[in-house]
Amino acid sequence: MANTYTQIFYHIIFAVRNRESLIIPVIKDDLYKYITGIVTNQKQKLFIINGMPDHIHILMNCKPSMNLSDNIREIKEHSTKFINDAKKLRGKFYWQEGFSAFTVSKKDVSIVMNYIKNQEEHHKMKTFKEEYFEFLKENEIEYTEEYLFDFNLK
Repeated sequence: MANTYTQIFYHIIFAVRNRESLIIPVIKDDLYKYITGIVTNQKQKLFIINGMPDHIHILMNCKPSMNLSDNIREIKEHSTKFINDAKKLRGKFYWQEGFSAFTVSKKDVSIVMNYIKNQEEHHKMKTFKEEYFEFLKENEIEYTEEYLFDFNLK
């Protein structure tokens, strides 16, 4: 019987609701470790996670049977509970609805890893919004701008 061989890399981006800068140093490392655990428990391989106080980037290698939307929903749901249960923030923490995921070829994995690793330097030159539009345009993803940046609480 033949086996299945795949290499499916995703560069995933999602943000804190209202783009609030809530991923503060006191929770950042624990949050990233917790998300790493979620991905590992889902039997996927996380290469790197990093970001800014208002958003995160994840590079992961996924099995073809993995449902990306379910995977991200689980990451967001459980990490939200983790942060809120830790009570290290004054208010409640929530992720923005939705996410972006871009496929990455094996030859570009190190480039994307370096990009994610150096988020603080990168964002000295570009805002999250500028970065996000650039990713959508580079990947030729059609979008409606009014739906991209929902700053209102629901």
